Amino acid sequence: MLVGVVLPGVSRRTVVEHLDELAQLVDTAGGQEVGRVVQERAAPDPAFFIGRGKVGEVAALVGDTGARLVVFDDDLTGAQVRHLEEELPEGVKVVDRAGVILDIFALRARTREAQTQVELAQLKYLLPRLTRRWTHLSRQAGGIGTRGVGETQLETDRRIIRRRIAHLERRLAEVEREREVQRRRRSGVPAVALVGYTNAGKSTLFSTLTGAATLIEDRLFATLDPRVRRAELGDGLVVTVADTVGFIRKLPHHLVASFRSTLAEALHADVLIHVVDASHPAWAEQWRVGEEVLASLGVDPAGCVLALNKLDLLEDPPNPPLQRPAVALSARTSAGLEELRRVLRQRILALPDLQVLRFPAEGGEALRLALAREEVLAQRFTPAGIELVVRRGGGRPSAAGGDS
Repeated sequence: MLVGVVLPGVSRRTVVEHLDELAQLVDTAGGQEVGRVVQERAAPDPAFFIGRGKVGEVAALVGDTGARLVVFDDDLTGAQVRHLEEELPEGVKVVDRAGVILDIFALRARTREAQTQVELAQLKYLLPRLTRRWTHLSRQAGGIGTRGVGETQLETDRRIIRRRIAHLERRLAEVEREREVQRRRRSGVPAVALVGYTNAGKSTLFSTLTGAATLIEDRLFATLDPRVRRAELGDGLVVTVADTVGFIRKLPHHLVASFRSTLAEALHADVLIHVVDASHPAWAEQWRVGEEVLASLGVDPAGCVLALNKLDLLEDPPNPPLQRPAVALSARTSAGLEELRRVLRQRILALPDLQVLRFPAEGGEALRLALAREEVLAQRFTPAGIELVVRRGGGRPSAAGGDS
């Protein structure tokens, strides 16, 4: 049973769209929607989030449909979850959108790094909600020698969780140091990273650009672990391309923090491609959500290459939002892919630490010295001669000394 609340400044249509996405999340987590409830309120109820009368309506619908789970589209406090579960039929659980997303991440985590990130996010999510975990002890507490048992157990549990959180954060810090070493090893090659809303087609574009076989699934959060592969952009220019975890509306802050080491591939990239599903009815909002997440990570969204994907599902090309330049493409059919490669080449060659050296067609001693001393990223032949793309200041020392 899905529950949404229309608050001032938010239209009912928007809430319904968010519930449609929540239904997708529930489906990805292995559940099935059997009904939904929408209430308009001036402010969330401190005890139940929705009004007490609406809780009774939800309880009746749960009884009629046999639902075993009630999912709220907004974050709930531990007290609200406890109060709601007390009013609902016995055995019915209450979770919020963040809880469903964490459940999906737990299902999708395959590598040790992803599992560590998911566990850290789950513990940070659980910590402020622990009050309901030990209510049975509080109820039993009473009489001489038993008062405060519930609180004592609760504090013990909190200490255990805090210690575990600290341990996981140290482990992820080690992972980030290892990734930094890997990035330095491939620092001679320009880096491109794919970011964007979940299910925007990033994995398909990654596969198309790099030729690497990867999981492509029409479900939310198909990708958790970053993948990095090399790709040819033409004119002899080679880059690394990283695929990253997708964004979503109301992405929990602790989830972004836990996956910071994964998103670091985007933070350290020379060029970011913001992939947007242009065929989605709410694509403009998804684009805005992506920009907000990037800004929260310290990335200037205006500097990204905007890729409006899934052109094959549209009759007319989409209009770029806010007059920002964009590349319309279909990662599935490769339409528009050459234009994207051209834009990427243009962006990379404009990087301040790159330089284009030009030599006559016969080459000669100057070309030989440049090949020996410079960090060459690309070599191409043009009608005017030979061009080398080199990293400025990245030359290799030579025993002979001198300049090329």
